[in-house]
Amino acid sequence: MWTGVLDAMASPSLGWGMLIAAVFVVACTATAWWTRGQPLVAVGRTMDETRLVRHEIVTVDEVQTQAKREAARQATPRVYVADLSAIEAIVQSLENLPRTLGAAETLDAVDPTIREQFRLTPEQLAAVRAEFVDGQASASWKAKVRTLAGMLHRHPMLDQQTWQRGTQEGTAPTIRLVVDGRIMQPVLRGEAINVDDAAAMNAAMQVIARDGGFSEPLRTMVVSRLTVGARPTFTFDSAGTTSEQNAAAEATPASISINPVGQVIFRRGDVLTEAQASLNRAELALTERQTPPVTRLLRVVGTAGGVTGVTLALAGYTLLFCPRIRRNAGRIAGVAGVLAAMMVVACFTTAAAPHWAALTTIAPTILLAMLMSIAYDRRAALAYSLLHGLLVCLALRESVGTMAVMVTGVACVGWSLREIRDRGALLRSSAITALGVGLATVVTGLLDRTISPQTITEILTDAARAAGGMIALGAAVLMVLPFIERAFNVTTGMSLQDLRDPAQPLLREMQQRAPGTYTHSLNVATICEAAAQAIGADALLAYVGALYHDIGKMNKPEYFVENQAGGPNKHDRLSPAMSLLIVVGHVKDGVELAREFRVPAPLIHFIEAHHGTTLVEYFFHRARRQAEQGDRGTAVPDEFEYRYPGPKPRTREVAILMIADAVESACRAMPDPTPSRIDQLVRAISHKRLMDGQFDECELTLRELSDITEAISRTVASMYHSRVAYPHEPEREAVSV
Repeated sequence: MWTGVLDAMASPSLGWGMLIAAVFVVACTATAWWTRGQPLVAVGRTMDETRLVRHEIVTVDEVQTQAKREAARQATPRVYVADLSAIEAIVQSLENLPRTLGAAETLDAVDPTIREQFRLTPEQLAAVRAEFVDGQASASWKAKVRTLAGMLHRHPMLDQQTWQRGTQEGTAPTIRLVVDGRIMQPVLRGEAINVDDAAAMNAAMQVIARDGGFSEPLRTMVVSRLTVGARPTFTFDSAGTTSEQNAAAEATPASISINPVGQVIFRRGDVLTEAQASLNRAELALTERQTPPVTRLLRVVGTAGGVTGVTLALAGYTLLFCPRIRRNAGRIAGVAGVLAAMMVVACFTTAAAPHWAALTTIAPTILLAMLMSIAYDRRAALAYSLLHGLLVCLALRESVGTMAVMVTGVACVGWSLREIRDRGALLRSSAITALGVGLATVVTGLLDRTISPQTITEILTDAARAAGGMIALGAAVLMVLPFIERAFNVTTGMSLQDLRDPAQPLLREMQQRAPGTYTHSLNVATICEAAAQAIGADALLAYVGALYHDIGKMNKPEYFVENQAGGPNKHDRLSPAMSLLIVVGHVKDGVELAREFRVPAPLIHFIEAHHGTTLVEYFFHRARRQAEQGDRGTAVPDEFEYRYPGPKPRTREVAILMIADAVESACRAMPDPTPSRIDQLVRAISHKRLMDGQFDECELTLRELSDITEAISRTVASMYHSRVAYPHEPEREAVSV
C-alpha cells in the first residue's frame, strides 16, 4: 500500500490534483452552507422533528393579513359609470314632448311611434298640451323633467347580468356612481334597478316619477316612457372597481404577530401548514441575522471540516485504487466536477421542491454510481457514490435512514450494472435499483417516522416517487449513453457488440482488401477473448480490439505475408530500412483509419500499442547481415532504430493482444504445431515481452501473466491441432480432423 502511495505522491498530476481538491472543497462547502440554512420542509407534509422559536419574532401574519385585505376588497363599493347618452335621451324626449304634441288635437295626429313609446291616452295628450305655453314647454314641466333627471342619476338602471353580479359580489352595502366624471354620493345597492325585470322596473319608475313631481295622468305616461324599450343607464367600471379595491387593501394595515422564545413552530407528527412554514422561514432568517460572526465562522469551519474529511477520503481512495484517474489531471477534474455537480443538483432541487425530497436527495448519488460504473468500474462507483452520499446527507441534514436508502441504491447499481452489452442491461439495472430503493424507503420510513394514516400515505408516495425516479434515471442514461462514452473516453459493451459485427464498414473493407489479415485478426480475437476471461479482464473489449488491431495493413496488404498467395516476397526487392518503414507504418495507418471511421479511443490504443516498442527482428537481423557482409563503411544498425514507436500497452487487454498476436503469427510459421511446442513458444514469447519491459505501464501481475500464458496455449493448441493422413490414400494430403 505504501508503495502505491509513494508512487502517487511522485505523480506529475499531484499538484493539479491538490488544486482541484481545494476548489472542490470550497464549492461543496458553499453549497452545503447555503443548503443547511434552507427550511427543507414542505407544506402538507408530516413533520419528523419539533422546532421551537429561538429568538422573539415579530412577524406579519400573512394569512390573517391577506384575509383582512381580502375583506377590505370585498367591502369596497363597486363603481358604476353613467351612460349619459341614455339618460340624456330620456330627458330630452320628455322635455320636448309638450312642443312635439302641442299641435296634435287628437291621438290620430300623433306619430304612432311616439304614441306607442308613451302609451298615450286622450287624457294624457290633453294634459301634455296644457304644458305647452307660448310655443314651448312650461317652466314647471321643465323643472319636473330636471328633477327626474337627478333621480335617474341616483337610481342606476342595469342590465340583468350586471345587476345580478352587483347583488352577489362583495359585501359593501352601497355602490359608487360616477356621472360625467363626478363621483356621486354612495347609494344603497338595493336602489340599483334591473331593466329586464318588468315588475320591479315599473314599481321603481312609479316612485321616480312621483318623486320627480309628476301627478296623474302624466305620471303614468312618464313611467311608460321610462319602461318601454328601457336600456341600462349605468355600466360596471371593472378597472375603477379593481383600483378602488386595491387601494383599500393597501390601506389595510398588516396583522402583527409576536412569537416569544420557546414557542412551538411545529411538532413532530404535525402536518405543516402555510402559517407554520412562514413562521419557520422567518425564524431561520432572524436566527441567521442575529448569529454572532464568531459563531457563524465556527459553523462554516465545521461544515468545511466535514466536506474536507470526505474529500480526503475521496482523494485517498483515488491515490490507492484508481491509477487511471490519478495519472491524468483532466480525469481528476472531470470526476471532481461530476461529484460537485451531483451535489449541487441534490441540494438545489431538494431546497426548491421539498415535497420530492425522497427522490431528489438520492437520485444524483445513484446517477453518479451509474456514471462511474460505466466510465470506470464498479469498485470505484461504490466508493465514490457512498462518499458522495455522505456529502449530500451533511448538506441536507438528512438522517441515517436516507443514507441507508442511498447505500441500497448504490449497492443495487454496483451489483447489477457490471457490463452494458445490450439496451436491456441498463433497464434491468434500473428496475432492480427501483425495487431496492422503494423497499428501503418504506423500511426506513416505518423506522424513522411517526405512524399515522397521513405518514403511511406519505411513505408509500415517497417510495413510488423514488422507484419511478430510478426507472427514469436508467432511461435517461440509456438515451445519453453515447455522450457519456465520449465524455469519459470509454466504450460500453453495447457499443462493442455493434463494433464486432462483420458488417461494420471498416471490417468489411478489411475482408475485401486484406483477407489474410482479417483471418489472422479473427484468430487473434478468439485467443484474446479466452485469455482475458482467464484473468477476469474485459473479454469483449479484448476481442473487439483484436479485430481492429491490424486495420492499417489494408493500405499495403501485399507487403504482409498473410496476404501473399505464393510467389516472390515484395520485401526481397527492398532494403531492410524501407521494409521497416512499411511494416512499422501499418500502426500509424491503422490509427488514422480508426479516427477517420470514428472508432472509439479505447480501441485505438489496441492499434497503436499492440507491438509496443518491440524490435522488428527479421529486418533488424537482415540489416545487420547486410552490414556485416557489405563494405566496411556500412554502419551496423542500432537496435533502437528497428523498434516500433510505441506506446507500450497501458491495459491488460492490450498486453494480452501483444502476446496473442505474436503467438498466432509464429504458430502459422511452425511446421509441426504440437501442444508442447506451442506451449514452449507461448512461454518464450511471454517471457521475452516481459524482459523487454513491454508490460511496465499496465497493471499486469506475474500471476496473471502465467494464467494468460496457459489460456493462450490451450486456445492455440485447439486451433492448430494435429493432423492425420488417410491410410488408404497415401498420396492424398493430410486433412484436419
